[in-house]
Amino acid sequence: MKERDEKDVERLASAELTGYHPDARAGSSEPLGIKVVDWRRLPDDEARHHWVILRRWVEWFTVRYGIPVSVVPTCWWRHGALVEELSALHVAHVVSFDSADTGLGPITWHEHLSLAIPRLTRAGAGCASSHSETRPRSWSRATDEQEWDAWTRQAHAH
Repeated sequence: MKERDEKDVERLASAELTGYHPDARAGSSEPLGIKVVDWRRLPDDEARHHWVILRRWVEWFTVRYGIPVSVVPTCWWRHGALVEELSALHVAHVVSFDSADTGLGPITWHEHLSLAIPRLTRAGAGCASSHSETRPRSWSRATDEQEWDAWTRQAHAH
């Protein structure tokens, strides 16, 4: 009977982890109940689903933790850096509070939150009362191509 139970457990564990590869950073985190979103590569047909999930979490998070509009403005979704920070906090929160966590997840998440608050503040700066469109950085004329070509012909390791 014991041997049969062990085989059942192995079979269930194997089925649960099908497709999970711990070394594949772009792989699924579904065994932990979360999918990391690469916003830069997110297909349009998946976008709404992930935006709705993130919005729900951001609204809960800002109310639960009393995050002021000066840190996470209501137009957070229009600021790429804020989206990345909030998305990372969301994933970390879900994983930290997962039942599979060792127990250190929640305190670690709160420590990471304290480090993230200044970054959130900078990322949404200027939008506390109304949205202020930020001028995106451009590389179109920033690099002297001749100087770049000359530079890249040497390793510069010395």
